[in-house]
Amino acid sequence: MVVDNEPDVWIQKVDAALKQWQQGDCVLGEHWFVQRFNPKCPLTPESTDVAQEDTDLAESEVKGFVVVTQTCDIVRSCSKRPFVEVVPLVEVDEQLLYEIKRIKRPQYAYIPRVAELNLVADLDRVMTVEKAVVAEWERQPGCRNDQEIRYLGQALTRKRARFAFPDDFNKLVYKLQKQMQDKHDRPVSDEGKALRALREIRVRADPSWNSPSIELMFWFIRDEEQVQFQNMTWDKLCKKWLESVPASGRFQSVDGLVVSLEDMTAKDYVESDRLDLDNLSST
Repeated sequence: MVVDNEPDVWIQKVDAALKQWQQGDCVLGEHWFVQRFNPKCPLTPESTDVAQEDTDLAESEVKGFVVVTQTCDIVRSCSKRPFVEVVPLVEVDEQLLYEIKRIKRPQYAYIPRVAELNLVADLDRVMTVEKAVVAEWERQPGCRNDQEIRYLGQALTRKRARFAFPDDFNKLVYKLQKQMQDKHDRPVSDEGKALRALREIRVRADPSWNSPSIELMFWFIRDEEQVQFQNMTWDKLCKKWLESVPASGRFQSVDGLVVSLEDMTAKDYVESDRLDLDNLSST
């Protein structure tokens, strides 16, 4: 027989357990991600395997989960906020891990405390669980300091807030992006070193992306540490990159600069949009 105060006791236990959790914390081991699908048109191997079993739910085994709910909502009482969102941990190779760490792959988020296992958060798949489930998990802290927490927040924000560039712009910059992807990992080339030293690329459309006549400004934002080159300078590299983006159609002019964050004004930053490595690709 359930005594009157038993639900309250469970709520207190769950709330106490969740007080330790924060956004980015993980659970490792054998876990299962659940997704709903259309039995008439299964789109993944997991849903295809069970499409004939009179169900529209498929499970796939994952390496663990990352809690992506904001910390302030995680620690609120489960009596009022009973749910948290989790995403699966997936294993990636060293190169992809590097790009994810640099916040260049919006599908994923870098989780510092499990990176040595080559595990990252797959932000394309999100599952809702009740807090009483999380309360029984063995918590693995995901971030070690405020800076890592801040970077994770940026990755989560960019997943949902990426700018949708117009199709004609996507076609215009495809050659530049392909060139950068091809040269990025060449260890001994000046261009490869330069690309690895870029923290992000931003683009401003003047007067607006909807205008019939547009002037483009690219900001190639480098890390604060100066990279030493043997045969090239930042100016020459910038000129080479811009040659891959010739003015055409609505885009009447194309200009650009290599800068550090300190060189940009806040106005320049907020009026520009970030160009992602995989924004135009199918990966």
